[in-house]
Amino acid sequence: MLSKLFMVWILLFASTIVQATQNNTPQRIIALAPHIVENLYAIGAGERIVGTVEYADYPAAAKQIPRVGGYHGLQFEKVLALRPDLVIVWKNGSKETDIEKLTTLGIPVAYSESKDITQVPHELLKLGELTGLESRAKALADEFMKDYNKLTERYQNQPQLDVFYQLWPSPLMTINGKTWIHQTLTTCGVRNVFADAATEYPQISLENVIAKHPQVIIIPNERATKQPEKVDWQLWTEIPAVKHQKYIEVDADLLHRFSTRMLTGVSDMCDKLHAVRTYYGNRQ
Repeated sequence: MLSKLFMVWILLFASTIVQATQNNTPQRIIALAPHIVENLYAIGAGERIVGTVEYADYPAAAKQIPRVGGYHGLQFEKVLALRPDLVIVWKNGSKETDIEKLTTLGIPVAYSESKDITQVPHELLKLGELTGLESRAKALADEFMKDYNKLTERYQNQPQLDVFYQLWPSPLMTINGKTWIHQTLTTCGVRNVFADAATEYPQISLENVIAKHPQVIIIPNERATKQPEKVDWQLWTEIPAVKHQKYIEVDADLLHRFSTRMLTGVSDMCDKLHAVRTYYGNRQ
């Protein structure tokens, strides 16, 4: 049975919904993914965010937003206490049971469904419609797509480069050809040596990497509170990337989030990969 306090929160929440409906646009938003927070700030709706999840840390103001949960689920008493008139969820990052409970409680829910880079402009336009900030959202969406097309054109038809993307060191994991990270590699005009893996984020062995002979190893820099164990690649000099000391670090917060900053991370990675491509080209 719901507690009396919980019932009071539900009544307050219902009042907020009525007010939001009258105003037509949500004024108290809970954003359940870091990239949603970033994109709301980008279109000018950041001040409307009253709650979010762990790791939502950009821009700096986002660090002050109250947390209502994270990877392990939502704290519904906190959600209701914030009286949101809209919750924006990322299906890939939220528990299905939590989403169902939100709708059961009558909380308006919108979805972020980005699956690749080219859907970021669509996400911006959708957020613009939800918040009544269509003009700013459209300008950002157009700018994003223009910059993406330029980046793609710059690195196409370049000499091939075989790349291993070390998604996680322990257990050792990578990405296949159906992931958005793979698409960023394609944008840079390089070949993902595990593109044909059976699963999107396969767990692999060192022997698998050795067999693929990658020319460069990409290591995303995770800002985690607990740093994972590192792979001592120096033990495996039969790998061309190790023999020639060709490792590049990339910013995971940029590359792994569907935000307007994604292209900054992709551009940085492409530039670093092109330098490696030039190195091998000069050796021929």
